[in-house]
Amino acid sequence: MTPLYLFKSGTFHRENNTLSIRNDEEIKYVPIENVSEIKVFGEVDINKRILEFLAQNWIPMHFFNRFGHYTGTFYPYEYLSNGCTVLQQALCYQDKDKRLAIAGKILEGASANMKSVLNYYNRRKGGFTETIEGIENLRKRLLEARSIEELMAIEGNIRELYYRSFDDIVNNALFNFERRSKKPPENHLNTLISFGNSLLYSTTLTELYKTALDPRIGFLHSTNFRKFSLNLDIAEIFKPVLVDRTIFALINRGQLSEQHFKGVEGGIHLNEQGKKTFIIEYEKHLNQTVKHEKLKRNVSYRTLIRHEAYKLIKAVLGIQPFEAYHYA
Repeated sequence: MTPLYLFKSGTFHRENNTLSIRNDEEIKYVPIENVSEIKVFGEVDINKRILEFLAQNWIPMHFFNRFGHYTGTFYPYEYLSNGCTVLQQALCYQDKDKRLAIAGKILEGASANMKSVLNYYNRRKGGFTETIEGIENLRKRLLEARSIEELMAIEGNIRELYYRSFDDIVNNALFNFERRSKKPPENHLNTLISFGNSLLYSTTLTELYKTALDPRIGFLHSTNFRKFSLNLDIAEIFKPVLVDRTIFALINRGQLSEQHFKGVEGGIHLNEQGKKTFIIEYEKHLNQTVKHEKLKRNVSYRTLIRHEAYKLIKAVLGIQPFEAYHYA
């Protein structure tokens, strides 16, 4: 099963047990059993019948606006959800110490993966030792934090150090980092980071849907009027591994250039070809397999994302403390 990306405008229908995408140029048929999730970038017309069909087959449908920003999800009935897990998840969120412990482990894993990415480039070209040491010194403070706010402040310092290394990794004037900017991104590199993060948030939400966890109850990101927050938590662990490595690969291989971007009021966004180029590389990284020590087999990063959710279930049920994935 693979994600289905819809870029062209048209209509999206159910025809018997098959998905049908129609536009002025073609009619494309996709067997429902081949689809794990749907990500919509184009102006696609849908109806109740197709939503019922997706719900019956437990397929989430994620929507992105014309700039590639995530806007929402058709989230089918939560077929694996159960009251016991959700109750314990909520109680864990309300327990300051338990929430802080999980949130700290999430950021510990995220920062360890930032370090691993920098270690890779340090072995190849050098020059990142000081940044790596700086991140490690800040990481030691994560488990000493006494509030979520303190955790987030430390994480902000870690990420600032990490982002400073991007210019040396890509060494391409078109993709100078300058500073982190969003909504809209102010330069080409920030555009790639924002687009990649949006993809990862929706991918993580799809994997959470296959578990008993409630994606509305996060631990690092506060549970508030935001629809989903747990996917943002888990995505933090995998951003360096999936989003950043995708960006570095595309830039360093010369697969992205000025022609893949378009200017908008106040910023820059990827055009359709740029989005497609990014998605192809992103999916390659998601489907890349690595040896999992506990599972004793090779698994894809997509599976690892879901495995983080399973580990969180054990943590909220009091079976085993949470330890985030560390990229070697």
